[in-house]
Amino acid sequence: MQSHVMKLLDRAVIGGLVLMALMLCGAQIAKATELIPSVGLTKPVDGNEDAKLYGSLGLRTNILPILKTEIGIAYHQEDKLDDRLHVRMFPVTASLWLSPIPALYAGGGVGWYNINYDYDQDKIPVPVNDETKQEFGVHLGGGVMVPLGTAAAIDLHGRYVMMRDQQSQLVPEQFNPDFWTTSLGVAFKF
Repeated sequence: MQSHVMKLLDRAVIGGLVLMALMLCGAQIAKATELIPSVGLTKPVDGNEDAKLYGSLGLRTNILPILKTEIGIAYHQEDKLDDRLHVRMFPVTASLWLSPIPALYAGGGVGWYNINYDYDQDKIPVPVNDETKQEFGVHLGGGVMVPLGTAAAIDLHGRYVMMRDQQSQLVPEQFNPDFWTTSLGVAFKF
């Protein structure tokens, strides 16, 4: 009988400790959510195009002390094929970041890219229809967080985005859509 009571007491203590740990993790996770508006530069891997300005908004949260998730949306545009093709892109991404040191993170993720291909009719000899496509891509990247007190931090971020080759209605008919991005944002913690 006494051993049965001891087992129940042990289980109650262990259960209480687990509950307290979960509550502390929940409080830590709740305080670790960040809203990150950013501006940055994007540059295609292939071609001579200059870097272009873009904007993004991300929501990042801790799921473990050294693991963060992020969802984000951005807008950027670039010119291809000697300015005959204007590409506008709205990527929606999901990322998983490893952060063993609170100020640094690295990882990768996936994205859904809504892409509008706008052909400059004045620069091509035959009419070509504009088109919109949805593509899948993956990215690798990382960043540095510089605290600005307890409620905010500067977020310097970079990533490399890989997508399958895209088709064009112009010559050359195929081009590499991979690109680099760097951004500077402010992570507001709530």
